[in-house]
Amino acid sequence: MKEQFAIRRLATIAALTLAWCGLWRTISVANVLSGLVLSFVVVATGVGTPGRGAVRFWPLMQLLWLVLVDLVTSTAGVARSILAPTPGTEEAIIAVELPQDARQHLLLLTVAITLTPGTAVVDADPDTGTVYLHLLHTDRLDATVAHVEQLAVLACKALPTRIASVAL
Repeated sequence: MKEQFAIRRLATIAALTLAWCGLWRTISVANVLSGLVLSFVVVATGVGTPGRGAVRFWPLMQLLWLVLVDLVTSTAGVARSILAPTPGTEEAIIAVELPQDARQHLLLLTVAITLTPGTAVVDADPDTGTVYLHLLHTDRLDATVAHVEQLAVLACKALPTRIASVAL
């Protein structure tokens, strides 16, 4: 168990150091050393690790896959509606209330929703956990609400927080 914990810490330090070098857009001795120092400080102090603090790989991959599939299918749908000789679209703004534990992932969910063409977050209330969405097609209203709820569930599973940890 202790070996697995040490391997996880080393992998985290390596990933953070690599990200640090990526931010500087170059791998140099100075960037690697400063990245290692910063990574050790982050890992040692536990910065950004609320509650259980673990990133769950499989739910994170499911979330990323879902966003990628949304991006491809939504782009095709918007392109089809632009190219089709129809008089117009029926647009709407709807409110979707997120579960309590998903409110910790409001920024992630806002980006994931807005990334897909045809849907955009026009406002988000962090106090109530309500996200207001602009839909290009109202015929997908129920499917969009269910999809946002699915994104919220996967975000909570992939990135557990203190609130989610207490509930589990």
